[in-house]
Amino acid sequence: MHFERLVEDQSGKKVLDILIPKIISKQHKFKVRPYQGIGHIPKNLTNPANANTNLLLNQLPMQLRAYGKSYANDPTKVVIVVCDLDNNCLKTFRQELFRVLNACNPRPETRFCIAIEEGEAWLLGDILAIKAAYPKAKDNILNSYQNDSICGTWELLADAIFAGSSNALSKRPWYVIGREKSAWAQKITPYMNVNKNSSPSFCYFRDKIRELI
Repeated sequence: MHFERLVEDQSGKKVLDILIPKIISKQHKFKVRPYQGIGHIPKNLTNPANANTNLLLNQLPMQLRAYGKSYANDPTKVVIVVCDLDNNCLKTFRQELFRVLNACNPRPETRFCIAIEEGEAWLLGDILAIKAAYPKAKDNILNSYQNDSICGTWELLADAIFAGSSNALSKRPWYVIGREKSAWAQKITPYMNVNKNSSPSFCYFRDKIRELI
């Protein structure tokens, strides 16, 4: 099988580039396509006003239509959209994503996998991996985390592993924060055990891939 994975940023790409080979065997192929942020689903799906912006949701209607034409009647090729829930309602957000998919004719085989609340939830689903990457990580903060809770996920991880905590990091430019989050992903992900992750949204992602295979 071939999996096309659309993610909202470089941090997500680094996570998936390392994790996916732990989930699928080498006989299957994948490609991770990162965007420069999540953006918003356009109201007009056929002629979106901001289609030229390199944001995941802005591009999604055109991308899924293109995949539908390329992958029509080929069940070995699947699109997996991975994005953060942020502060959205999960039910409403999924309905909006399926509205985009259902507007495609033909429709590509597609799965939507949503990290709750943010992609760092998947890292926090494996505390042992965080401790292996950051031995001085603060246990009291890591142990206080409830998996897939809406709590300011990246800030909590920063409080556990970043010198100066999230308060110091949040005052820096957005690209510095993004660079730091990418570094966390790159350091923690190699230690992660995909079969022993406590994040329900990560387990959904992992199991959907295995079901397809």
